[in-house]
Amino acid sequence: MRYLGLDLGSKTLGIAISDKLGIVARSMKIIRHNENYDFLIEEVSKLVLEEKVDGIVLGYPKNMNNTIGEKAILSEEFKKRLEEKIKIPVYLEDERLTTREATNILLQNDTSRKKRKKVIDSLAATIILQSFLNKKGN
Repeated sequence: MRYLGLDLGSKTLGIAISDKLGIVARSMKIIRHNENYDFLIEEVSKLVLEEKVDGIVLGYPKNMNNTIGEKAILSEEFKKRLEEKIKIPVYLEDERLTTREATNILLQNDTSRKKRKKVIDSLAATIILQSFLNKKGN
């Protein structure tokens, strides 16, 4: 099964994709959206068809104390809209600290600040998706 991983930010959507067996995630791209969620849903729909995706894993930004805040509610609403449009399962995956983890990986690799800014969201999406795939495999 092939999965798409999504990290929904306020200005960008980081995207990752799994291999066809659903074992390994890799960064794919970033889409700038400026809160135009209709546009985003159309773009994700196209990717699902082009890449023959079976499921979507959407980052779920819970608060550190495990409560649900505004961003998590936005993710829940985005999930519903995706499922209505695309008709494949959308799974919410806890994304706490994924951006920090992505930043640390890029810093360890001496990635410049300019380049980090361009790839951070797709790397966060990759971490979210890989976390889901690891749990699914166990």
